[in-house]
Order: sequence, then structure tokens, then C-alpha cells
Amino acid sequence: MASAGNKSRRPSSRRSNGAGWNWIYGFHPVREALRAKRRTLERLWLRTGPRRADHDELAALAADAGIPVEQVERSAIDGLAGPEAQTQGIALRAGPIPELDLDELIEYASRLDRPGGSRIVALDGVEDPQNVGALARVAESAGADGLVLTDRRAPDLTPAVARASAGAAEWLRVARVSNLNRALSDLKLAGYWIVAAAPENGVSLFEMEDRLLTGNLVVVLGAEGKGVRPGVLGLADHEVAIPMRGQVASLNVSTAGAIILYDLLRRSGS
Repeated sequence: MASAGNKSRRPSSRRSNGAGWNWIYGFHPVREALRAKRRTLERLWLRTGPRRADHDELAALAADAGIPVEQVERSAIDGLAGPEAQTQGIALRAGPIPELDLDELIEYASRLDRPGGSRIVALDGVEDPQNVGALARVAESAGADGLVLTDRRAPDLTPAVARASAGAAEWLRVARVSNLNRALSDLKLAGYWIVAAAPENGVSLFEMEDRLLTGNLVVVLGAEGKGVRPGVLGLADHEVAIPMRGQVASLNVSTAGAIILYDLLRRSGS
């Protein structure tokens, strides 16, 4: 692994991830946005009718955040969300989730000083918002310090991503970079080992020694079907594969990410 050195890292171009105001729907995404207070918050809508305990909780969080709570017809909330969304009669008007430069993410992770080392997840070509949201949920629950997305071939942090993450996207720090290869090189200079998922040619995850998979790690996951690109794999310190025993030898990318991240969490002794 390369030493940290004094080379200045190139900051990524900051994006507004869908600049402007968005409506967030559903209890868990709304609750976590209110709890995290990382977005600019405007107002909370709750459907009219008998108050429920979860609505009281959200109203209290909104009061703590200093935003108004309005009672509106359920049809108005559902009409904003569209026919496919499950609003639960709850909607929050909020600005975009803030994104970091890579240097800011590295500094943030260093301040946390995790006993088992820092974990950062980097996505290579994972474009589906549902997959990105599910991966954000896995990464946050497994104690990852951040998520690295690219300017291209990665979605904005839309309400769909927030819903798929069940609100975890509100807490997980996200850095947006223009070039993933360059970002991984900068992370190596900052003292991270690169662990890439390589189903075809990687070493079995469960057979690798603990000493190889501890410390500060970046877990790189690729799009389903395509996987991590060869140029990105070339930067990996370790290529790992999840052993398969069934007839269908493939996993959803968020499931694969969960197995890898929780195995790393186990190894760290956390």
C-alpha cells in the first residue's frame, strides 16, 4: 500500500445532486431527514384524520427542526408522489442531500478514528437508484464512513434513492468524483487499501487472512453483469469473490455488498 505522503489530492467537482427542492415520502426517509438535519428543510405535510404515534413523532422532530407542520388531504400527498409511491400520508419538502469533495470525506473519516479502521464504499457504474439506495443502507448499517459516486454513471441522490435506503442516505457521507481511478489512487495515498469485488477471478473472501482485510479499506463494487471495470481492478490491492454453492451463481449488488461489508466488520472485531 502506498504511504500517505504530502501529495495534494485533486478535489472532485461538487454537484447539487438534483439542485432545488424535493418532496420526500414515507415515514422512515422523512424521519431520518428530520433527525439528521443535513438538508435544508422547509415544511412537513401529514395527512388529515386521526393522529398516529408515528405522525406525532414526526411532528415533534419538525418542531425541533423549526419547520411548520401542515395537515393536508391524503390525496394531495399521493398526487405529488405519483401512483407508484407509498407515501403513508407523509411528505417532507427539503433541499438536496449535501455532497462532499473526496478530500472532505477523507478528513471526515480520519476524525472518526474507528478502532477497526475506516471503511469507504466506492461504486463503479452502479446506475440504478434502487441499488444505490440499498447499498447506502447496507454501508451505513455496517458502519462505513462514506460512499464514493462518480459524476457520470451514477444517479443523483434523489427521493427514490432516499426511499430505497430507508433514510440511511441522510446519514452516510457521499463524495462525488469525476474520475474513479484518480479517486482510488488518492485514497491509496491517504492510507487506504483497495478491496474490489471480482466474482470471476477474485480470491474467496472467506479464505483470506484477517491481516489482509483490516485497517482502512475501500470496498469497490461494480454494476451487475459488468462488474468492476478492468482499469479499476488494476488499482485493487485485493480482488475478492463470494463463494457460490447454488445453481444460480450471481447476487444482487447490494446483497454482495452486504456480505463483504459485514465480513469486514466481523474481522475488525466491532
